[in-house]
Parts: sequence; C-alpha cells; structure tokens
Amino acid sequence: MTFTTMPHVSDAQISEAREVFQTLLEMSSLLCTGLDPETLTICVRLCEAGVNPEALATVVRELRKEVSNIESGTDDANQNC
Repeated sequence: MTFTTMPHVSDAQISEAREVFQTLLEMSSLLCTGLDPETLTICVRLCEAGVNPEALATVVRELRKEVSNIESGTDDANQNC
C-alpha cells in the first residue's frame, strides 16, 4: 500500500489561506450571496479545480430555484391537510 505525502505547508501559508478565506466570506456576505462558509469553500475548491465560475453561479441559482419550488410545493400540500 502506497501513501502519498502532502507537501509541507507552513504556518504562515495556513494563516494566509485563512485570511484570504475570511476576506472571501466577508465579500460574499456584503454581496448577499447567501452562501454559508461550507458552501463557499466548496465553490472555491471547484473554481480552483477549473470549473467555470459563471457556470457554477448559474448552477447555484438554478438549485436555489428548485429548492424554493419544492419547499413551496411542500408548504402548499401541508396547508391542504
């Protein structure tokens, strides 16, 4: 069994990454994106992996619409009972 080792990451790099993420989180909040830290992390990682940011934004918007439609349909069904 072969294990790959992770490259050494210095404390300074970790600190800088945290600071950058905090800045992204603040920008996300100021822009009222509605992204929580976990979702923002996933989006950032997808962009780093080469996903087109505009396409990702479109997918997020469409998923929100679908969730809203499902929730409103569920709420309507509960009101009829």
